[in-house]
Amino acid sequence: MRNLPTRLLVVLTLLLGINYLAWRWLESLNWDAWWIAVPLVAAETYSLIDVGLFGLTVWKKKQRTAPPAPADATVDVFITTYNEPPEMVLETALAAKAIRHPHSTWILDDGAREEVRELAREHGLGYLTRSPDWADRPRHAKAGNLNNALMETQGEFLLILDADQVPDPAILEKTLGYFNNRRVALVQTPQYFANVPDDDPLGSQAPLFYGPIQQGKDGWNAAFFCGSNAVLRREALMQLGLSGYVKEVEQGVTRALKASRTALRRARKSPEAADPLVAGLLDDVESATERARVELRAGVSLSEVTYRVRRTVDEAVQSLVGADFSSLEADLADIAALEQGTESALPDGGELDGAIERMSHRDLSPLAALESVQEVLDALSIERSAEAQPIMPMATISVTEDMATSMGMHAMGWQSVYHHEILATGLAPEDLSTMLTQRLRWAQGTIQVLLRENPLVRRGLGLAQRLMYFATMWSYLSGFAAVVYFAAPVIYLTLGVLPVTGISSEFFLRFVPFMVVNQLLFAVTGRGIPTWRGQQYSLALFPTWIRACTTAARNVWFGRPLGFAVTPKTRQESGPRWDLIRPQLIVMALLAAALIVGVVRLAAGLNEPIGTLVNVAWVAFDLLVLSVLIKAVKYKGFTPEKRSVDAVQH
Repeated sequence: MRNLPTRLLVVLTLLLGINYLAWRWLESLNWDAWWIAVPLVAAETYSLIDVGLFGLTVWKKKQRTAPPAPADATVDVFITTYNEPPEMVLETALAAKAIRHPHSTWILDDGAREEVRELAREHGLGYLTRSPDWADRPRHAKAGNLNNALMETQGEFLLILDADQVPDPAILEKTLGYFNNRRVALVQTPQYFANVPDDDPLGSQAPLFYGPIQQGKDGWNAAFFCGSNAVLRREALMQLGLSGYVKEVEQGVTRALKASRTALRRARKSPEAADPLVAGLLDDVESATERARVELRAGVSLSEVTYRVRRTVDEAVQSLVGADFSSLEADLADIAALEQGTESALPDGGELDGAIERMSHRDLSPLAALESVQEVLDALSIERSAEAQPIMPMATISVTEDMATSMGMHAMGWQSVYHHEILATGLAPEDLSTMLTQRLRWAQGTIQVLLRENPLVRRGLGLAQRLMYFATMWSYLSGFAAVVYFAAPVIYLTLGVLPVTGISSEFFLRFVPFMVVNQLLFAVTGRGIPTWRGQQYSLALFPTWIRACTTAARNVWFGRPLGFAVTPKTRQESGPRWDLIRPQLIVMALLAAALIVGVVRLAAGLNEPIGTLVNVAWVAFDLLVLSVLIKAVKYKGFTPEKRSVDAVQH
């Protein structure tokens, strides 16, 4: 019954929203101005889907009771670091060492700094950095750091902390009990930041996400890993790593067999393929690769398939080598016979020179005919020689390893838990540039996962789980809708072009109730949680969201490098950086100018009073949304008197 008010509001919001959107699509579109009318109604449709996904998320919002007492278990606490200040890393590591449940504490130093190594040794802390196997191979950022550590440790469970996330001594006592359920693979706790003022100018705290949204996802068994402040079961991770290894090998073998067709066609066009022996051997290789494709689809083991194909190619190569040597021996015998002949038999040495000339122009044929095939089939290997280690438990398909990892575990049938209690405190960005870097990376990683492993078609996930993951990914498309929402009132106020056939009473009767109930849904769901800052940034950061989508798409589809930037934990700016919000400043200037022009056009009788009033209100709302960036640029940072978990009252 606790969720009943929320569910009633969800249903009412969707009914009113569908009623409004149906009218917009069917009756109100101004087709004379389709170039703005269609984008606007498309943006409104996007927003309704977004609201629907939010409503589905909070439909089963779960309020968990205290977990049972934890059973005896071995735990490794991982503190990931790359270039954070050593004193910050040490503070977190010492707090981790003080966690009451028995465990081992490890600093995972991806920067391989001698200073951090010495601090770890001095304080009796474990220290790990990359093994030599990672040299000249993909590093996979934080995921690679964790994967390296997983192969060097043995704990049944892992508590993962970022370098700035100081844990409460009771963090394991309050989370390990969930793992008494053998199917639980992940327990995620909130991320809370101690250096954020009450007005939160950079929108760092996420009370709606680390609250109703994660609790709602928890109700659908879809609460996901957020990179830090989480406990994971090693068994689940290793199972995921093995599954990923098999999948990667299968895909590699399939690609190699597919490419062999092209290689065989190229080989058949070579002059050497006219030799009956070569043609017959190419037939044998083609038959072997075709049979391998059939066997793979039938589920025959990879080792058997690759062994048989490799053996066929090796036998073909040996046969051609034998033929090549026989031909070479014959040529040498001819030369020897000519050298032993008389001068009259060798006028001007012509025959000898001709024989040598023929040999100098020989390819390694008939071996040359199989050379391209041999290169392709070299990929028929069950080893991942291009990677530092064959098993990669933490997902490496994205610059953010967390969501993809938990989605993989959910797809394998594991369960997750969201424990709604602050059990670690961290440091949020203290300037706008750092915040933008962080948000861009989060969005890029999420879109990478969407494009590479779309949850809507991911095998193993339930329907609700698919939608829960998709909801988070869908939210990052808001940048495109924001552009339309900013453009529409500017176009009307300056040009008098309405995207609707007219602003009548029917518009207000359909739109206003929908918006009121929509906001009421957020208020009731949050129960006092401040959500306005989050709503502002979902629109105000539209250039960041658009950039994230486009760069992630280029990376996934065309292999363009994306890069990985560790979020600095200290202030990076010495003064205001207005250049960071140049697109938003331009939009604000256009909105303000449109406001003035709209009033002038109204006075001149060029714009309708009601249309002007609606769009003036719209502009005011847009300016209010974007105004958060003015405060963000001017923000000078916040330094708490003392950063301590004990100072945070849960």
